[in-house]
Amino acid sequence: MTFVDKTLTCRDCGLDFVFTAGEQEFFATKGFTNEPTRCQGCRQARKGAMGARQGGAGRNGAGAARGVGERVSYVTTCAQCGQETTVPFVPRGHRPVYCTECFQQQRSH
Repeated sequence: MTFVDKTLTCRDCGLDFVFTAGEQEFFATKGFTNEPTRCQGCRQARKGAMGARQGGAGRNGAGAARGVGERVSYVTTCAQCGQETTVPFVPRGHRPVYCTECFQQQRSH
């Protein structure tokens, strides 16, 4: 199979970038079926932002010594009993959030 350079548009910045034949060949050898949707600069910026959100922990777990993995709780109101509770995720409002007791009741049904 021969590959030809393609011009794609970055989904983040809207600029055109070239998906080279060499990159396409690399993607094919790795079994990737989707073309990249971001230019190199936006991919690097996204990786940097994701690393910062994870406290800089890489795949080797090097961030563990810097407090990565500390639990964060968010205060919300239980959708069933109205009691104030804390949850380990950001309540988005599109799904009900329950306190521990009400959650257990929901699970048992």
